Amino acid sequence: MSVYFIVNVNMKDAETYNKYLDECDPVFEKYNGKYLAVDNKYMQIEGESKYTKIILIEFKSENEFNEWYYSEEYQRILKYRLSGSDCDSILLHGKIE
Repeated sequence: MSVYFIVNVNMKDAETYNKYLDECDPVFEKYNGKYLAVDNKYMQIEGESKYTKIILIEFKSENEFNEWYYSEEYQRILKYRLSGSDCDSILLHGKIE
């Protein structure tokens, strides 16, 4: 079953965050992640949002997500995203038919 990693980002230090962006795609691709949306001009329909960017990533399974997220390569660069921005992230499981 596919899982969806949603990251809500509020940028605080673009220079540090860009260090993450410079290295994240090769690591991400190695673990079969697929960007479904990256949007810094999203439309807030209900409630309030403090975010400057929202990212939606699909993995074919929770196992693939875990292999990526907890990999040594990703953990090495994750510090740049976390120190360059305030992030809320969640993992959603795909609809079960």
